[in-house]
Amino acid sequence: MIDKKYIGTKLTPFSIVVEKQQLQSFARATGQSDPVYLDENAARAAGHRSLPVPPTYLFCLEMGSPNPQEIYELLGIDYARVLHGEQHFVYHHPVFAGAALSFAPVIADLYAKKDGALEFVVWKTRVEAEEGLHVADLKTVMVVRHEQAARPS
Repeated sequence: MIDKKYIGTKLTPFSIVVEKQQLQSFARATGQSDPVYLDENAARAAGHRSLPVPPTYLFCLEMGSPNPQEIYELLGIDYARVLHGEQHFVYHHPVFAGAALSFAPVIADLYAKKDGALEFVVWKTRVEAEEGLHVADLKTVMVVRHEQAARPS
C-alpha cells in the first residue's frame, strides 16, 4: 500500500512556454478543424491575441516537467501497473501561444478500493501565467493495479 504520509507532498514545480508550433501539431493530431487553433491570423481575427490553448493541452504541458517519473519514483509505483483514471480541469483565464506558465503539482489524495487491489493517486496542479495570474487548476487520477492473492475456497 502507498503510504498516506505522501498526501500533501509538493512535487517539483516547473515552468514552460506554450510554443505555437506544438499547439498547431496538437490541434492537427486531435483532429481540430477550427482555424483559430491552426492559423494565427484566424485566431487574431476571432479576437484572440494568438493561438488559444485547447482545454486538454495543459495536461500535455504538464508531462513536460523536468522529471515526469517523479511521482512514480517517490511512491514506489511500477509504471507497468498504472492505468489512467481521470483528468479534470478548471480554467480561470484563457491561455495563448507564447505564454510562460508555471506548474505547481501536489499529491492531493491516496486511497484504495477492492480490498487494496486498486490504489488511486490524485494530484492537483495549479497553473499560473508569468504575472502570477492563476489560469487553471488540473486534477489527475491514476490507478495502480495490484495482484491479489488467491483466496481459499
